[in-house]
Amino acid sequence: MNLTKRCGWVPHKDTLYIDYHDLEWGVPLHEDSRLFELLTLEGMQAGLNWRTILKKRENFVKAFDGFDPGKVARYNQRKVKRLLADAGIIRNGPKVRSAITNAKAFLAIQREFGSFDSYIWGFNENRPRINRWRTLKELPAATDESRTISEDLIKRGFRFVGPTTIYSFMQATGMVNDHLVYCFRYRELTGGS
Repeated sequence: MNLTKRCGWVPHKDTLYIDYHDLEWGVPLHEDSRLFELLTLEGMQAGLNWRTILKKRENFVKAFDGFDPGKVARYNQRKVKRLLADAGIIRNGPKVRSAITNAKAFLAIQREFGSFDSYIWGFNENRPRINRWRTLKELPAATDESRTISEDLIKRGFRFVGPTTIYSFMQATGMVNDHLVYCFRYRELTGGS
């Protein structure tokens, strides 16, 4: 019997969720292509279960050229038609087209700030926010910070980046550590504090 204590949202026998939680969720991420990947996947997830995204993640990576924002920004209508015919991803026209729009806005941020990483992490002084939640009920769906980031992204032309989506992105990329205090990853990511 595995006695590892994880956050309560992780199903005990679901290896997709377990691997995502144990290896990725809440780990500070600073690589632009990975930040673009997670921002895109969070937008694709809107209204859906995150497990759906995890199951299709490899297909997304392949379909969206490894989430290279330079390549995605150049997608044309023919590529959009191919993506919308790809059963391996979420075939939602507005979401697929938003990935292209967002790639263009992402590149503009890279030009302005030197990297998307510098821009996005600048909202929280380049260090993770460490929360001390004890129950799942305490976790917010959005925060003032996620609302501020969402508003700024929207002004810059991004779509599917509402405050709840952005808060999920912040959790996924380690901008906030929302592992519950009893979770083994909380201790690992905070150095035991």
